Amino acid sequence: MRFRVMTYNIHKGIGGVDRRYRLERVIEAIARCEADIVLLQEVDDGVPRSNHHRQVDMLGDALDLPHRAFQRNVMLTEGHYGNAILSRFPLTDIQNLDLTVPLKKRRRALIAHCNVRFDGHQHTMLIFNFHLGLAGFERRIQLRRVLSCPLLKRTHQRTAVIVAGDYNDVWGRLGRQIMEPANFLSVSENAKTFPAMLPVRPLDRIFYRGRLSLDHSYVSRTKVAREASDHLPLVAEFELQTE
Repeated sequence: MRFRVMTYNIHKGIGGVDRRYRLERVIEAIARCEADIVLLQEVDDGVPRSNHHRQVDMLGDALDLPHRAFQRNVMLTEGHYGNAILSRFPLTDIQNLDLTVPLKKRRRALIAHCNVRFDGHQHTMLIFNFHLGLAGFERRIQLRRVLSCPLLKRTHQRTAVIVAGDYNDVWGRLGRQIMEPANFLSVSENAKTFPAMLPVRPLDRIFYRGRLSLDHSYVSRTKVAREASDHLPLVAEFELQTE
């Protein structure tokens, strides 16, 4: 079975150039990619700058992605923002993994099992979505915490696992240093996603392992994607293998 995954830092729906809040641009940017599982970072919930919108539901409703998970990472004077998963397939066992490093901003990973039914059988994938810190040492600590979490440790090596999000990996070292030794593959080594208008850094990454075969991946560079956020969406299409 083929399915498409996207990771996208939506910057609260605020354009990277015009600094205007236009969630409809984010909706269009995502819709054009026809992703089945959408992993989002910097999603607002009840914040004045985004008209007190509950963005996870507005996006899910507009994109016809009925299964959703939202993680409140940062508390503001009014509302919160954090990570979200939108999915065409049911999400279960939703968990939060604390990635906060002392003296740094609160960070967490949003984890869910994604349940896909085809060929008369139920198949489960494990999904991690996060937004790593700005400091290099912080990112290394956080990623090692993800890879050593009990849920992943007890997951069979053949189980489909996707670990994606905004890695903030300016120099592209985390894959080679941390993910590859843990048997994860990258969908792209140099997919530049930031800044959206003229991307020079591959900050957003999708890694995978288990019963997944990568068909192709790309960065969406449509006009609306360049305007909707300060990041571009990274998309990967996979084949979920039954054996």
